[in-house]
Amino acid sequence: MGEKIPAGKAVRDSNFDNSQRFYESQKGEGNECRRKACRILLLGVLMYSKEVAVPEGVTVEITNVKFKVSGPKGSVEKNFELTKQIKAEKVENKIKISSENERRNTKALIGTNIGHIKNAIDGVTKGFTYRLRVVYSHFPVTVKAEKEKVVISNFLGERTNRIAKIVGQSQVKIEGADIVVTGINIEEVGQTAGNLELATRIVGFDKKIFQDGIYLVSRGEEK
Repeated sequence: MGEKIPAGKAVRDSNFDNSQRFYESQKGEGNECRRKACRILLLGVLMYSKEVAVPEGVTVEITNVKFKVSGPKGSVEKNFELTKQIKAEKVENKIKISSENERRNTKALIGTNIGHIKNAIDGVTKGFTYRLRVVYSHFPVTVKAEKEKVVISNFLGERTNRIAKIVGQSQVKIEGADIVVTGINIEEVGQTAGNLELATRIVGFDKKIFQDGIYLVSRGEEK
């Protein structure tokens, strides 16, 4: 049996240092703080970005919500699709769009804006051409390009003309059985070509027999 310790007294090791106990208690907290600081630093460094080079003879102007690309064939102006977390800036001869948010929808939005700028640069330097063909087997079709529309006559023998709207600054030329749509804005050119196809859409007829219409046959850079 050991010696009985009187109540109210505590056992104390004379060799134990209180300062050492305080240091040990603070050691874990310091490491945790350093780990948190490192995580914050890494988050600040990580950034998703994409760039597009601006060729010679092309100028790009950037505002908060718009960009304007000017070149030999003209100029294209378009709104950015940005959020508060996405930043667009001009760095030397490049356009950079970046964000500290690496979520999938943010990356997709950055890619979309870069694609718009690339299309605008291609438009003001090379232009876009969509070629469509008029096809008919029952009734001869007459196509005439006017200022803001294309008039399609005698389609399927109809007495009423069909109208396709020309969008923006797109140009439409009739070359025999082909319709050539050109312009520097890919969206306007594409929408004009789509309007021509939609104007000759057949409803209420067997498409295996009635294949009359206007169909896209090629698209690419303007020659």
